[in-house]
Amino acid sequence: MSVGSESVVIEDGVAAALVCPENPRGLLVLAHGAGSDRNSTLLRALSDALAARSWAVARIDLPYRQQRPKGPPSPSRAAADRAGIRAAVAALRPSVPVGPLIVGGQSYGGRQASMLVAEDPSVADGLLLTSYPLHPPGKPEKARTQHLPDITTPTLIIHGRSDAFATSAEITAAAELFAGPVRIVEVERADHGLKPERSGVGDLTAEAVDEFFGNPTGEAAE
Repeated sequence: MSVGSESVVIEDGVAAALVCPENPRGLLVLAHGAGSDRNSTLLRALSDALAARSWAVARIDLPYRQQRPKGPPSPSRAAADRAGIRAAVAALRPSVPVGPLIVGGQSYGGRQASMLVAEDPSVADGLLLTSYPLHPPGKPEKARTQHLPDITTPTLIIHGRSDAFATSAEITAAAELFAGPVRIVEVERADHGLKPERSGVGDLTAEAVDEFFGNPTGEAAE
C-alpha cells in the first residue's frame, strides 16, 4: 500500500510536513519536543507507522522553532506555541476533512496540545501524548497537572518505563485526573526519547491509535 508522498505546508505562521495516504482515516497533527523540530526521529517513526495504517499525519514546527533553529522554548511564549497548534489545525484540516482530528506530540509539544484542548475541547477529537513531561527530572513536587482535570478529550498516552519525567505509577495517577477517557501504553526499555530506532514505539503507537480512535463512527473509542 502506498502511504502517500510528503508535502511541505508553509503559510500564515504554519510550518508542517504532511503525509496523506489515499482515503485517510483521519488526521493527526503532532508537535515536537523542546529540543527538536518536526523532523525528529521519533515524529518520523510515528508518521511512517501511522501512514502505513492509512492515517494522515502532519508534523509541525511550533512557533518558537520557526523563529530559531535551535534552543529551548521560552515559558513566556508558551501561549504563542499553543496558538501555533490551533493555526496548524485550521490550515491542515481542509486537506483531510474526514475522520477524527487528533492533536498532540512529544513532551513539550504534547503538553502544549493538552493545554490547548483543556482550554478549548472543540479543537480536536482526540489527544495523543508521547512522553508527557509530568515533572522535571528529580522534582516530582513540581507536577504539571493543573489543567488535566479540564481535559474531556479522549487521550492516548505513550510512556517509556524508564522516563525520568514520570514513573509509571506517576503517569497512572495523573491519568485519573483527566475528565475524559484515557489509555496508557507503556514502552519497555524506553526513556523520555522513547528510543524509536529499537523500541518499536511507532508500531505500538499506530496500533493503539487504531484501537482507541479508529472506530468507524470517527469518534474516539472508550
